[in-house]
Amino acid sequence: MARRTAVKNDLLADEGYIQKVEAMGDPLQKIEAVVDFSALAEAVERIAPRPEQSKGGRPPYPTEVMVRILVLKRLHALSDEQAEFQLLDRRSFRRFCGLEHSRNIPDRTTIWNFENRLGVEGVQALFVALDRQIQAHGLEARAGQIIDATLVPAPKQHFTKEDKEILEQHAVPADWKPAKRWQKDVDASWTKKHGKSYHGYKFTVSVDRKHKLIRNWVADTAKVHDSQHLEAVLDDWNTSAEIYADKGYVGAEREERLQEQGYRPQIQRKAKQGKPLSACQERRNRRIARIRARVEHVFAAIAQWGGKRIRTIGQARATFAMGMMIIVYNMRRLAFLGA
Repeated sequence: MARRTAVKNDLLADEGYIQKVEAMGDPLQKIEAVVDFSALAEAVERIAPRPEQSKGGRPPYPTEVMVRILVLKRLHALSDEQAEFQLLDRRSFRRFCGLEHSRNIPDRTTIWNFENRLGVEGVQALFVALDRQIQAHGLEARAGQIIDATLVPAPKQHFTKEDKEILEQHAVPADWKPAKRWQKDVDASWTKKHGKSYHGYKFTVSVDRKHKLIRNWVADTAKVHDSQHLEAVLDDWNTSAEIYADKGYVGAEREERLQEQGYRPQIQRKAKQGKPLSACQERRNRRIARIRARVEHVFAAIAQWGGKRIRTIGQARATFAMGMMIIVYNMRRLAFLGA
């Protein structure tokens, strides 16, 4: 007697799966509902228009389709090869990208070339265009801004002592062939945080206290001190003049300069050797820390879905990758807020 099994083969099983997925709700459709991807594509076209195609050649995929693929790639921490495979394998991915009934799917090379076409200017244009949509939904930056930086690890590089000396002079070792040079990231750097060494890059953000949306950002290598980018990421459109930051940004000259510009710095105090903080300063630090903690939620959300990771080589590609992390975070946050 055959043993009973829950597996039931059915040629129409796919239809039942589709109905179950529709009933459960597709997270990608929540992003689709609040983001105008055609407007994002138009912003890209202005910065990085599609190259002219010779007659008889394969026509390019629409820019909107490729922008959606980049969102999927970063949202799920996919390589170009994995993005191609998942588009072939997953119906929800094809539907999100407008390829549900397409006979052709962009391959890994097409995705790679599109990223090269966008570059740093293209990702910045996407960020600005999305920010306009966020404001159009009525989500203005409110209640002050929180400034902080986060490290983004990159593949570790191994250089000889002689190579390091040459690289520090902004030159390339003579014995490096072009193929080897392409595989060496000479822009990423080392830094220490809480006694632990890190290699890679970092980005600094301005997050509005009310909605926890990233309103401005700057990317750099890991060794550059966080405080170097505070002024660069300030959001002039926040309805409050308050700026919240940790002890790494403290400085009397900086606070005086910010006050002259109309800001109200709320920067945690740092104890000096032989001069501990007063009880009043400790209370102030704790008050600021409770508010500042909101920016840690942002970084945790990015890291949760594998966003804080760099696979590329060089500052330009790293900046592009970090920009896409921020854009996808804002999309997810916008969908969560249900604008």
